[in-house]
Amino acid sequence: MTQIYTIANQKGGVGKTTTSVNLAASLATYGKRVLMVDMDPQGNATMGAGAEKNQLQHSVYDVITGQVPTEQAIARPEGIDFHLLPANRDLTAAEVELLQLPSRESRLRNALARVERDYDYIIIDCPPSLSMLTVNALVACRGVIIPMQCEYYALEGLSDLVGTIRRIGKLLNPDLKIEGILRTMYDPRNALTNEVTAQLHQYFGEKVYRIAIPRNVRLAEAPSHGVPVLVYDRHSKGAIAYLGLAGEIIRREKKRLARGEAEAR
Repeated sequence: MTQIYTIANQKGGVGKTTTSVNLAASLATYGKRVLMVDMDPQGNATMGAGAEKNQLQHSVYDVITGQVPTEQAIARPEGIDFHLLPANRDLTAAEVELLQLPSRESRLRNALARVERDYDYIIIDCPPSLSMLTVNALVACRGVIIPMQCEYYALEGLSDLVGTIRRIGKLLNPDLKIEGILRTMYDPRNALTNEVTAQLHQYFGEKVYRIAIPRNVRLAEAPSHGVPVLVYDRHSKGAIAYLGLAGEIIRREKKRLARGEAEAR
């Protein structure tokens, strides 16, 4: 079964796009077939994956508004090992247009259903707000990966996001769950970082990924070159961390499958 994960947090600047691009690249490095979907009108994930957002023939906007089939809009950027459903400013118009379309909350889910069998993982990047675009991403996925900094304001925002996920799960997507909590810009020397980490473990237990993404100059530089950090500097701390995260996600999935097979016997 294809695993569809949305990278979401209503707070900006926590590493959502960085995580989307580099997790997609890392899963591909493990030999997985990966599609990354950019649902942010800023198109930063699109640029970070090596596509020029201002020169797109088709984008996710055309797909969710029913103008082109999903497969026609999928890009295959040169030098990148995963596929991309790109975005640009056209997606801003979708906010208004979706309100007038049937099945407005599930347009992305229906679009991905056309191609999901072609992929092992689909990673969806979201805007930093609870918009109709974010709702579509949450309805389309089966799990939410929440990147967050280890600071108190982030914890406050996290509780709001958890409430949003529960409401959407209850009303629109009964399969929706929190897949994992990812600590980003992580500095273990900081006392506050360790305090927040302890609280995360208390409330979310094993959902907190063992891997944390450190502050890393190479991670910050890679987007300006239009490539994931694995392409820019494979041996950097950021690249190694995202490879570790991908490995942890794959192992978790194998354990779930093993438990399901054991229970079925």
